[in-house]
Amino acid sequence: MAGPGVMTTISAAAAAARYVSSASPAQAEAGGAGPSRASSGGFAQALEEALSETLRSAKEADAKAMQALAGSANITEVVTAVARAELALQTTVAIRDRVIQAYQEVMRMPI
Repeated sequence: MAGPGVMTTISAAAAAARYVSSASPAQAEAGGAGPSRASSGGFAQALEEALSETLRSAKEADAKAMQALAGSANITEVVTAVARAELALQTTVAIRDRVIQAYQEVMRMPI
């Protein structure tokens, strides 16, 4: 199993694309763009895809590290894969923290 520092990352472009695709259903209701890929699965599917991408990056970083230990990988590729995995983990943790914070704010609202 991968260590805590080796997780998959999501690029800024991928995060922006997911944000736009999750915002599209709201725009469609308001008369904006048509339905997108995320409208069929909603937020849960987008979150699941992001986590899958994070896990994929972590596995790729692990594989590159193993190749480096065997002496068959370029050190630049290893460092790049590990950096991507670390960034993905940090992004995932930041999203988790924001979701928890939003939940706590909703729970504090008076009824």
